[in-house]
Amino acid sequence: AVYNNQRIDKVLQMEVNDKAFQFCVEIKNNVTRANIGLIFQQMERLPNPLLLVANHINEFIAEHLKENKIEFIDAAGNAFINQPPLYIFIKGNRPNEKFRNIQQGHAFKPTDLRVIFTFLCCPDLINKTYRDIARVAGVALGTIGEVITDLKNNGFVLDMGKRGRKLVQKKQLLNRFVEEYPKRLRKQLLIGRYTGQPDWYQEENIHTEYALWGGELAAAKLTKYLKPQNITVYIKHRHLDDFLLQNRLRKDIHGKIEILKYFWEQTDLTENKDFVHPILIYADLMATADQRNIETAKMIYEQYIARHIRED
Repeated sequence: AVYNNQRIDKVLQMEVNDKAFQFCVEIKNNVTRANIGLIFQQMERLPNPLLLVANHINEFIAEHLKENKIEFIDAAGNAFINQPPLYIFIKGNRPNEKFRNIQQGHAFKPTDLRVIFTFLCCPDLINKTYRDIARVAGVALGTIGEVITDLKNNGFVLDMGKRGRKLVQKKQLLNRFVEEYPKRLRKQLLIGRYTGQPDWYQEENIHTEYALWGGELAAAKLTKYLKPQNITVYIKHRHLDDFLLQNRLRKDIHGKIEILKYFWEQTDLTENKDFVHPILIYADLMATADQRNIETAKMIYEQYIARHIRED
C-alpha cells in the first residue's frame, strides 16, 4: 500500500470490544536505533497509527519505542499498543529459537557503504570510470565492479547500455545507508572518545584540510536549531595527535567527544567549509534515536538532501 508517497508493508484492521482500529504496518527483521529514527519520521506522514512488526524487540529498544510513541508487536509476544481504551505493554520475552537464525536479507559491506555514500553525494559519479569512483570513495579499484554489481542486483543501479548507468531508488538507498552505516562502518571508524575544556570547540578553528565537524555540532552549525550535547569530529588519522594536542583533549571512554576516521578521499564531497556532507550529518543524527536529533535530521533532509536524491 502507498500513503502520501510513503510505501507501507500492510494495512491491519482489528476490532476490540466493538471498537475498530486500523494500523499502517511496517515489517522489520531487526529494529535498531538507526531505523527507529526512520520509523519516527515515517509516522508523521501516515493517516493511521503505525504498527511496527518484528521478529524480536529487546527490552532497551522496547522502552525507546514506547518513549517515542511507536507501537509494536513481535514474534516473542512483546508489544506496545496504546489506542484507548486498549493499552498493552509487554517487554522482556525472549525470541523463539526458530526466529533467531532467520536470514536478515542482503547487508551491505563496509566497502559498499563507502561507495554508496559517494554516489548519494554525487549521483553523476555512477558514470565515471571505476578508477575515478575508487579515488573519490577511497577504496581499492578492484572492489568497484563488485559494488556496482551488488547495487544492480538490489535494484539501485540501472544499466542503460550505451547511455550508461543510472542511480535509482535513491531515497530507499539513503535509508539503507542510514540503517547500516552505524553498525557496519561507523564502528570501524571510531578512533576513541575524549573530553576537554567546556566549549573548547568554539574557541579553536578546525583545520579543514584534515578534520571536519560531524553529528550534533555540524547539525547545529547547519540549522541553528540544535544545542549539541555530543561533539563529533571526522579526521585524517595521521593528524590525530596534532588535533588532540592543539585542543587539549584527553582520552575518556565516557567523554562527550567522539573522533572518527575520514572514510572518503575527496574533500569537495563536504560542500561546506568546516563540516561533513549533510547526508553524513543526517546519518549521525538518526543513529542516536534521540527525538530532538531526529527533528533536526528531518530539517536537514528537507533543506539539503531531498534535492540530491529526487528521482529524474
